[in-house]
Amino acid sequence: MANKAIKYRAYPTNEQSIMFAKTFGCCRKVYNLMLSDKIEGYKSTGKFPTVTPAKYKKDYPYLKEVDSLALANKQMDLQEAFHNTFSKSRKKNNGFPKFKSAKHSRKSYTTNNQKGTVAIIDNGYIKLPKIGKVKAVIHRIPDNNWIIKSATVSQESDGKYYISVLFEFDNTVNPYVADKTNAIGLDYASDGLYVDSNGNVGTNHKYYRESHKKLAKAQRKLSRMQGSKKHEDKSANYIKQLRKVNKIHRHIANQRLDNLHKISTEIANQYDVVCVESLNMKSMSNKSFGNGKATLDNGYGMFLSMLKYKLSDRSKYLIKVDRWFPSSQICHCCGTLHPEMKNLQIRKMTCDCGLTISRDQNAAINILNEGLRLLSKVV
Repeated sequence: MANKAIKYRAYPTNEQSIMFAKTFGCCRKVYNLMLSDKIEGYKSTGKFPTVTPAKYKKDYPYLKEVDSLALANKQMDLQEAFHNTFSKSRKKNNGFPKFKSAKHSRKSYTTNNQKGTVAIIDNGYIKLPKIGKVKAVIHRIPDNNWIIKSATVSQESDGKYYISVLFEFDNTVNPYVADKTNAIGLDYASDGLYVDSNGNVGTNHKYYRESHKKLAKAQRKLSRMQGSKKHEDKSANYIKQLRKVNKIHRHIANQRLDNLHKISTEIANQYDVVCVESLNMKSMSNKSFGNGKATLDNGYGMFLSMLKYKLSDRSKYLIKVDRWFPSSQICHCCGTLHPEMKNLQIRKMTCDCGLTISRDQNAAINILNEGLRLLSKVV
């Protein structure tokens, strides 16, 4: 069995929007109450006690108004947070669970499907517990053998609502056999997303920079309104202008996502093997590199994530080459090492063998060759 989530745009009524807001708030409240009791229990007994949302419904009656499964999922989230904190295989950034802020926390909750409590109705509505039928754009209709497992309701910073429905289905093996000769290598480029082994550039769009003037103007207007200063009451005009600023940010993000989906889908349909570099994008966006804004505007990490699942769905391969592989320093024709190519200002490689080629295309060809070598060991 396999799982896949599809995100739908939702258009709730005013009453449903109020109910969503209540559920967001109750989930945050229950999470904070459980975390507080765990901390206090540890201080008194030396152990973290087990707490459930049902414990608080007597003292906080309004918790009974919202979906109980949404509150139960917050208990699971807290348990996972503690597991990530104290497990031996935890990551460096998995610190101790923090209290959720009403201002900064993401507005979302998850509910489970129990005997049809979550369903897609008439290809135009999504049924949710305690909410009823919510109007939605069902842009992708699931297959008949797909079973709904859960639904996550979220509200973005621009005020729009989305419902992500998780489906379970039989993971039938795709009979397609990948052709290892139909391959391409991609070298990351801060100006253009990537350069492939054929010399093509991914995209010339810089969506943040294209909307920078419009965004800066809206933010300047926001900074002059009552509510921009710390601990100052926010006026109605401030909230209205804040939503306009958030709408511009969301528009930029949607433009970037749309472009990355189109490019990744085109590559996944055209090639059977895609070889890329395994880069640390967080480090590359640092000030020391001098191109942090361009790096973040590219969305290269999201691009690789999209390539990974799209190629996997088609029974194709995404091969990641080690980030320390000197792809820019090796001549792909004769194999001569050119240490001077460590200087990023040099944009062309000139080798004694007579080769003159773009730095990025040469790196992409080397990534392709190294990726095919790694693939031959696995398959």
